[in-house]
Amino acid sequence: MKAPAPPRVAWPVMYHRWSQMTFLHWRYPAEVVRALVPDSLTVETFDGTAWVGLTPFLMDDARMPGIPALPWLSSFPETNCRTYVRDSRGRSGIWFLSLDAGRLAAAVGGRAGYWLPYFWSDMSVRTGSDSRQYRCRRRWPGPEGVRCDVDVAVGTTLAEDERDELAHFLTARYCLFTMVAGRLAAAETEHPAWPLQHARLITLDQNVLQAAGLPAPDSAPILHASPGVAVRVGMWSW
Repeated sequence: MKAPAPPRVAWPVMYHRWSQMTFLHWRYPAEVVRALVPDSLTVETFDGTAWVGLTPFLMDDARMPGIPALPWLSSFPETNCRTYVRDSRGRSGIWFLSLDAGRLAAAVGGRAGYWLPYFWSDMSVRTGSDSRQYRCRRRWPGPEGVRCDVDVAVGTTLAEDERDELAHFLTARYCLFTMVAGRLAAAETEHPAWPLQHARLITLDQNVLQAAGLPAPDSAPILHASPGVAVRVGMWSW
């Protein structure tokens, strides 16, 4: 099954590369997630439930058009907590419950410039030929004690017949939403289809989901991994 086609972002305001990504997803009752999403958005469901994801990864080569990437400032770890929504115009996308970044400037810029719930955290990503280790300890603006430690084993690339409808629902997302001064705003992202790999969870120690207002997961997550994609981020629209 083919993923939905990405939009064309003609005038990007940011360039990124999202590298060494792992997707961890859990089912949640739609009414539980509904309480954490603005009234102007509808929670999307698959197989009768909402889905919440943790996505630890490396942000690489983040820059604005016409400005070169800076070695230290442009690359840092992130871990995002997200769910899936649709607006009144029928656009599907992501609603972020939190975003942890390993650079203070990125966290401040994400809050001030993108109105997203960024947090500054002590973070690291270590990768091997078939493994990834992610570490996250939230620093600012708190609360203290929020963490996300993930160790995964990464396997072979998914065959085309393994890229099923659920895999696309959880990963093929090309729009994000936020609230700006009480108004819903959307930004499109353009990137190739994720090259997905099998992944197996080794260890997980997290309370990011709980800090976002969700109950602790009561089951094992569904995992996918990816080496990453290059991304063009569009400007906000209303």
